[in-house]
Amino acid sequence: MMLHGARAIYLRETLLLRRKLVKTLLASAVSPALFLIAFGYGVGRGAQVGGVDYLTFLLPGLLTMSSMNQAYGIATEINISRFYFKVFEEYLLAPLPRWEIILGETWYGITKGLIPVLIIAGYSLLGGVALRFGVLFVAALLLHLAIFALLGFIAALSVKSHSDQATINAFLITPMMFLSGTFFPVEQMPQAIRIVAGLFPLTYSTRLIRATLTPAGAIDYSLFPILIGMLVVLFLIATRIVDRVEI
Repeated sequence: MMLHGARAIYLRETLLLRRKLVKTLLASAVSPALFLIAFGYGVGRGAQVGGVDYLTFLLPGLLTMSSMNQAYGIATEINISRFYFKVFEEYLLAPLPRWEIILGETWYGITKGLIPVLIIAGYSLLGGVALRFGVLFVAALLLHLAIFALLGFIAALSVKSHSDQATINAFLITPMMFLSGTFFPVEQMPQAIRIVAGLFPLTYSTRLIRATLTPAGAIDYSLFPILIGMLVVLFLIATRIVDRVEI
C-alpha cells in the first residue's frame, strides 16, 4: 500500500489527539478570543486598516497566528515521543522511507492547525464579519500549515532538551506572532522591523490569507510561489535532519 508508513504515523497521532481533543479545542479557542476582545473590541474599536474595519483586518491575523501555533506545536509532541517514550526511534527503525515519517507528521500538523481555523470562522460569524472562504483561501491555508508543521518537525529534531525547545519558541515563534502583520500592518512598522518581518514565513502567509479572506483584499499571486519555495526548502532541511538523527 502506498504511503502506508505516513498513514500509520498520521493515524497514531490523530488517535492521540482524540484523547486530548477538549484541551486542544480550549487552547485554540481561548487565546484568540482574548486577543479579539483586547484588540478587536478594545484598542481597535472604530479603526480602519487598509480600507476595512480593524476587526475584519484582525480576524485573518488571529487565524494565521493560532493555526501556526497548533501546526508548529507538533514539535513538543515529537520531543515527548523522542525523549520519554522512544516512539520516534521506532519510526526510524521501521522499514519505511524517512520522507514518509516527515509526511505523516506534517499531515498531523496540518490537521491540528485546522482546529483554530474552524473556531475563528465561528468567531467571524458571531462578530458579523463577512469573510470569503474560497478555493484560494484553502490553497493558501494548506501551504501555511504545511510550512509551520515542517518547521515544528525541524525544531523538534534539532534540540537536545525541552529547554532548548522553549528557547527556539522565544526567539522564533513569539517574534513572528507580533511582527508578521497579525495585529498591525507590517507597512506601518519601522524599517528595521520590516526587514526582520521579511525573514518570517508568517509575514507572507498572513498577507496572502488575509487577501483571500477579505472582500477588499487584492491578492498578490506572487506569494504562492514564495510559500511553495519555502515549503520545498523546509522539506529538504527536514529530510537532511532526520537522516542525521541518532537512534
